[in-house]
Formats: sequence, structure tokens, C-alpha cells
Amino acid sequence: MAEIGKDIHKAAQLLKEGKLVAIPTDTVYGLAGNAFDTNAIEQIYQVKGRPKSKAFIAQTNSIEKIKGFVTSFPANAESLASKYWPGALTLILDANEKIPTEMLANGRTVGVRICDHPLTLELLELLDFPVALPSANLHGQPSPVTAAQVNSQLGDLIEYILDGGECQIGFESTIVGFNGEKPLILRQGAIAEADILNTLES
Repeated sequence: MAEIGKDIHKAAQLLKEGKLVAIPTDTVYGLAGNAFDTNAIEQIYQVKGRPKSKAFIAQTNSIEKIKGFVTSFPANAESLASKYWPGALTLILDANEKIPTEMLANGRTVGVRICDHPLTLELLELLDFPVALPSANLHGQPSPVTAAQVNSQLGDLIEYILDGGECQIGFESTIVGFNGEKPLILRQGAIAEADILNTLES
């Protein structure tokens, strides 16, 4: 089984070496790998048994870092980010050349998020790359909300699980895309559609 601990420096080192680490977020535990590293992305697909038609979300700890790997950050996206980040909101933006096509399921857009979990924000601050961060489960199985639940599904397949306690929300983020400046709710999650629309109308 995987080692479970709270050592963000060990987690950071493993990620810098191209390995995978399960980490907590405010929603569920995620399976993290370097989002700029095609080998790490391939490992995530293999460990999860995830179809390659499903793209990955990139997470980091600041809007400035996100602006380094997207082509633009629309005004409406800025409005939502300023209200809901860190938090359970994923924005779909146009990726630049730093994001491998393997992250995007051969598309041109990338989901981006800053989660509201202090331990993971500390970890991401140590990295000069975002992490691909799908839920830390086998494809089709329940998303884990504790380190022990991650270990029961993926413990034989990864080296380290960063233990941040039980995730507070327990289900996935709301995903918002844009058609120009018009918001499109692509997945209803922890933030209600009405709240998203009200934020942009106010």
C-alpha cells in the first residue's frame, strides 16, 4: 500500500520527479501529476483506467500561474475567479502550447482551478508547474474523500498519499466554460448555477 503522510516537501519532490501523488482538495482527493509532463499524464490514465477521451483539469495556487499556460483570461472568468477561488469552481479556458495535447484529450481548452485546501495550496506553491488532478479513484468507482479511501483503491499503484483529513464538500467542482463572454455551465457541482449567473449579473 502507499505511504500516507503530511510531508508537502516529499510530495513536491515526487511530483518534480514525474511521479504521481494523491492529494486532498476541498471537494475530493485528486491524483496529481505534472501537467506539463506527458509521461506523468500517461501514468494517470493508466493508474485510473481512464479513457483518453476525457481531459484533465490543471490546478495550481495562483491566477498569475494560470495565465502562464492559457492564451487569455476573459473578464467574466476573472469575475468568477475573484469570487470563488480558492474554491469548487473549474473554468474552461484556451490552453497555450505549454499544455500537452494529452492533457486536453486532443482539444484546445483546459479546465483550471485553485482549490480551497490549505495543505494542497502550500504544496502547489512549491511547484513551478500546475498539476493534472482528476479524482483519485479507479475509473467508474466512487471519488474518495479520505486518504484511507484513496489507499483502498490506488494504494498498490502509487507511492505517496498526502493526508489532508476528510474533504469537506465531498463531490466535484462546478465547471464553467465561455462562448465569448457568455458563461456555459458544463457540469453542475458544488456551486449552484444560479450563484454563477448572479455573480456575473451583479
